[in-house]
Amino acid sequence: MTSTQRWPEKGWALLQLLLVVSFSQAEEPVCRQRGDPEIPQISKDGDIMLGGVFSFHSSWKVIEDAYMHKPMPLQCTSFNFRGIQYAQAMLFAIEEINNSTDLLPGISLGYKIYDVCGSIARALTAALALANGNERVSAPSEAPCTTPAKVQAIMGETSSSPCMAIATVIGPFHIPLISHFATCACLSDKTKYPSFLRTIPSDYYQSRALAQLVKYFGWTWVGAIRSNNDYGNNGMAIFTETAQQLGICLEYSVSFFRTDPPDKMQKIIDIIKVSTSKVIVTFLSHMDIDMLIHELSRHNLTGYQWVGTEAWIFDSHTAAMDRHHILDGAIGLFIPKAHVSGMREFMLDVKPLNSSSNELFTEFWETLFSCKFKQSKSSAENQTECTGHEDVNDVQNSFTDMSLMPIFYNVYKGVYAVAHALHNILSCNKTCNNKVQLDPFMILQHIRKIQFTTKEGDEVYFNENGDPAAKYEIINWQPTENGIVDFVTVGLYDASLPADKQLNLLNKSLIWAQNSPKVPLSVCSEKCPPGTRKVLQKGKPVCCYDCLRCAEGEISNTTDSVTCARCHPEFWSNERRDACVKKEAEFLSYKEIMGALLTAASLFGTCMTAVVAYVFFRFRQTPIVRANNSELSFLLLFSLTLCFLCSLTFIGRPSEWSCMLRHTAFGITFVLCISCVLGKTIVVLMAFRATLPGSDVMKWFGPAQQKLSVLGFTLIQVIICILWLTISPPFPFKNFKEFKDKIILECALGSAVGFWAVLGYIGLLAMLCFILAFLARKLPDNFNEAKFITFSMLIFCAVWITFIPAYVSSPGKFSVAVEIFAILASSFGLLICIFVPKCYIILLKPEKNTKKNMMGKGAPKTAKAF
Repeated sequence: MTSTQRWPEKGWALLQLLLVVSFSQAEEPVCRQRGDPEIPQISKDGDIMLGGVFSFHSSWKVIEDAYMHKPMPLQCTSFNFRGIQYAQAMLFAIEEINNSTDLLPGISLGYKIYDVCGSIARALTAALALANGNERVSAPSEAPCTTPAKVQAIMGETSSSPCMAIATVIGPFHIPLISHFATCACLSDKTKYPSFLRTIPSDYYQSRALAQLVKYFGWTWVGAIRSNNDYGNNGMAIFTETAQQLGICLEYSVSFFRTDPPDKMQKIIDIIKVSTSKVIVTFLSHMDIDMLIHELSRHNLTGYQWVGTEAWIFDSHTAAMDRHHILDGAIGLFIPKAHVSGMREFMLDVKPLNSSSNELFTEFWETLFSCKFKQSKSSAENQTECTGHEDVNDVQNSFTDMSLMPIFYNVYKGVYAVAHALHNILSCNKTCNNKVQLDPFMILQHIRKIQFTTKEGDEVYFNENGDPAAKYEIINWQPTENGIVDFVTVGLYDASLPADKQLNLLNKSLIWAQNSPKVPLSVCSEKCPPGTRKVLQKGKPVCCYDCLRCAEGEISNTTDSVTCARCHPEFWSNERRDACVKKEAEFLSYKEIMGALLTAASLFGTCMTAVVAYVFFRFRQTPIVRANNSELSFLLLFSLTLCFLCSLTFIGRPSEWSCMLRHTAFGITFVLCISCVLGKTIVVLMAFRATLPGSDVMKWFGPAQQKLSVLGFTLIQVIICILWLTISPPFPFKNFKEFKDKIILECALGSAVGFWAVLGYIGLLAMLCFILAFLARKLPDNFNEAKFITFSMLIFCAVWITFIPAYVSSPGKFSVAVEIFAILASSFGLLICIFVPKCYIILLKPEKNTKKNMMGKGAPKTAKAF
């Protein structure tokens, strides 16, 4: 539980400790204790003695000591009914055991109980008195001044800090110290506190349970207030560590002690006022929380959600102090409820107190009934006189309140643990072996191994650290209509279960701060929704962050995501950035407008070529057809048809076969086409040279040579294409880089050298054809075909020269469209420039379709082959 005041009397404590442990002078014939004897406030003789250390008072008068004379005894103030109740619980357990025939038969337990007033120094004095006794011990002068321990075990103390001091002093003597309410996790360290045990769970479990409770309700931004002692500091340290692991941040963590000056409490109030967190986690003693409530009431600080520990969450006295309903809706942990038959009646029967110490009983009675006995020195005239016959059942205060019955039950279990250990050591059956020499170390070892069941059916045992099993009830403060707080159990916590099952909230409605049925919100930043990620705010805890939208192509599909995950290359983020959707596959399709127009243009060119071929075939005997080398003309028309049709292979979803076909078909058909044009150009040049005297060039370039030249030029392109397809052919490729939200389905070139070799060869033939046609453009004839070939080659070269930059810079399907446009444009250029003028004469000017007209007036007669 809580630690009491720090050490204001530490000078006196050191001096007294030295006095207590000092020995008599060597020449004295007896062992004599230095200083005044410590008389227990409550005692009773027995065969085996047990000690008790409780705080019947909660404070003391601070006296400045000049160290010039012997210090005065500590003057205790503020009578504490809780300490009396703990002592009563111990007496009840001893009475039960003494009256039992099953446990320690024939053995009576006695007790010595001291009031330590919450003082660590006084607790040490009492513990040493219990260990040494106050008797005068005779001994020979040469014998060591030693005696067996006067008590076999000590019950208490309530707070952690006094227990640490006592356990440190009596630990070397192995006298068991069993606490009912000291919860500091530090006391589990058996190297420092080897003889300490307790019947209440360690704060190690409570702190972790509180952190899990805070996380359960989604509170990630909380304040923390603790008592500035071992209980508060150690408990809050474990809570802070666990909270950080669970993603909970502390906006502030402050400490105070009830004896601190007012300005320190004012600083804490100011911190709470400016804070943004709405949940406050406390590790405070019931006395410290009472002081804090008083200060918060003065400043009217309400509306906060309080999370408490076992120190005050089930304390009806604290609830009664909270007149301004500051703690309404508080939630926290308390040890499971308990009922011990007969204990309440025994505790309300104050006869044991009356038989022990008249001074203690008098103060207790006067405080309980707010009266004064006639002989009391502090009796006031306006105060009711005590008769000694007042009825305890007629008063309602913290003494008659049994809300802390689970803590009283802990005292009860501690006494029974010692009794069961003694029962085993003394080999009790119907009687006990009184000849056994009791040793505290032996008793300590048996207590550690003890395991028994109380009459209420609860199993009692200690683990290797001297701690019991950690089980808690989750308590919720629910105010009733008459203003009384109802402590409602709304859940359970069992540390022995798997981590995901330890915290179990029952199906009960909870009341929160300001009687709200809705769970309060306490976060530094709102949760980041899916589609965003958290970015920490500079200089602030990890719970304070901004929510940034995920970048394009990235998603987060969980709340409070730290990072955004990049979608698979074939997927893209949706508009909300919370899911990846499959990218749209883009390619030049027949169904879209551009694809349909290009298809139409291709088919139109094919039909136009077919019409020209039909016209030429229909008028193949006319001079203009015959004069233009009809065989090469039909071969040229056939190759143009293939050129128009090969553009269709570029449209549609790319596949392995279509990718290989489109480029090779294009390359071969265009070389075939240019080869025919080149052949016609050479024929024109050769024909006019043949008219020169003594020239016989036509026999070297007759019809057979023309066909072979076309075949030879085309064969070279076929070889290039075969090598390309063999070494590194084109293949279908998914282009993810061109567009972020689209997949461009295209044909990768495979070998760029192969592609540019095909284009380069076409360009080489085109340039050769253009040069030869340009040279023959001024040869005499009314219908010199070289002029039209020159113009067609000019168009062809212009188209393909502009194609290169356009092709490289066009994205996605547009690069394919550029290539198709270049094919169609150059094909139409050849078709229109070479054949349309002839068709015009054949169909519209038949009178010009004569040999005389074609030869021109006075022109020389052309060769027959021409």
